[in-house]
Amino acid sequence: MSHNVSSIEQRRARRRAVDFTTIVTDVITGQPIGQLGNLSITGMLLIATQRPRSDAVYQVSLTLPGPGRMEPIELGIQEQWHEQTPRAGQVWAGFRIVAIGEQDAARLGAWIESSGSL
Repeated sequence: MSHNVSSIEQRRARRRAVDFTTIVTDVITGQPIGQLGNLSITGMLLIATQRPRSDAVYQVSLTLPGPGRMEPIELGIQEQWHEQTPRAGQVWAGFRIVAIGEQDAARLGAWIESSGSL
């Protein structure tokens, strides 16, 4: 897997490991595209059962745990890389967040800072 300078710089954002199951859903199709692996204000790692299209842009939603029931966060994400995992039928896929509303960005940032960063 090769990385360009901009993708390496984006990895410098504080990431939070995910210790719960959160399914990331394609808003357009209503179908799940993967399970959240980790998350930062600039991107995410998904564990998927199907390989995403290279450089594809997806509109997705996900729900993060927290006090009370949180509303889903909606994001525009773009595939940056993917590779087969050692486990048959699974793919790791890295995505860059390309669009997020101001309120969702504030909620995401607060959740990432709350604990458990990588």
